Amino acid sequence: MNRRHVLGGAIVAVAVLLAWIASPAAALATLEWLAADPLRFGVALVALAAIRPFLAWPTTLLAVAAGFGYGWAGIPIGVVLLTATAVPPYWLARAGRARLADDSRTIERVSAAGGRLVADAGGLRAVAGSRFLPVPADAVSVTAGVSGVAPRPFLAGTAVGEFPWVVAGVAVGVSADRLASDELSVVDPTLFVALGVAGALLLARPLYRAWRGDPAAANDAPGT
Repeated sequence: MNRRHVLGGAIVAVAVLLAWIASPAAALATLEWLAADPLRFGVALVALAAIRPFLAWPTTLLAVAAGFGYGWAGIPIGVVLLTATAVPPYWLARAGRARLADDSRTIERVSAAGGRLVADAGGLRAVAGSRFLPVPADAVSVTAGVSGVAPRPFLAGTAVGEFPWVVAGVAVGVSADRLASDELSVVDPTLFVALGVAGALLLARPLYRAWRGDPAAANDAPGT
């Protein structure tokens, strides 16, 4: 993949975002043009995943686009994209957590509470359970970075936790009629409830112990 392809993909990705803001019909036309060439569409998706964190766009839109371009085969692609696009905010928070903790008592408290949660639940369970909850994906990534979750459990937990949202997004993308008719809601409200309950069940006990500051929760390393 040369620089021209990367630059072209980035330009197309920005065009897709602007079109989506302007009109679903315009977005659909742009996606149809991209989908005519699988390689071009793939480059655009990668470029979009790279710039998405800096635009604070919902991660599930990547799954919608993957479903539109590749059908149900877009599920593994969507999982990879949603996992990859979570890395920049996580990495920035992880790299700067010591300095941020020194500058802010709030960040220090979040880091300490998050560390206790991760030590009790384990990094994979903490991240996956948090991803199930209907909260902004980037907030989960930043909290994981500040809390000291190690890269491997962060990536695995993100892939597991984002999987249901990817399936829901791909289902929307596969149905081009929903995109054309302005029905851009990515998931049914019942999915929010179901995954929220699942996330709460996974994290209830560790969250309670972290909130209490239970010393037993600090026996394991935060990155596990």
